[in-house]
Amino acid sequence: MDEKEALRVGAAVRRRRRTLGLTLAAVAGRSGLSVPFLSQIENERARPSARSLDRVAEALETTTARLRAAADSARAVDVVRGGEGDGVRRVVRGRHQLSALEFTGELDLRREFQHRNDEVMYVAQGAAEVEAEGQAYRLEQGDTLFLSGGVRHRWRATVPGTRLLVVAVAEHIDATYDPRR
Repeated sequence: MDEKEALRVGAAVRRRRRTLGLTLAAVAGRSGLSVPFLSQIENERARPSARSLDRVAEALETTTARLRAAADSARAVDVVRGGEGDGVRRVVRGRHQLSALEFTGELDLRREFQHRNDEVMYVAQGAAEVEAEGQAYRLEQGDTLFLSGGVRHRWRATVPGTRLLVVAVAEHIDATYDPRR
């Protein structure tokens, strides 16, 4: 593991620990590593060996591959150029914490969706109708609709040339709400 990757892994370890609601002491107890060492990893002042990272991943109920994937997405910069005709276009490439798609044209997907994480629909151009939990919402250019994770919904463009941006927390991310925080 090179130095840049080790630094990014620290942020991924912290995010995962917080997602699980664990303290550094709890992770130390599970992993057999010391609290000061785990703190140094999270604060990017120490580079864990492969074995130590395995122990941390196991304590965080994940894998080193997932921690590294989260680390890779932590500091990525990528430009996706526009101009790809009608249809569906990925606005964010790769495996990141967010998923973003642009739908262009007169689409009527005629299917219902239900995602485990939150998403936002933004009408960049045109208009769309969204049915969510049995209620219809008409969205015009500039309108935004928020859907929390688990909400069943379907949508269709109602004006030719509609451009709809859908941004969601990626499915591989466990972003469940914890009311205790």
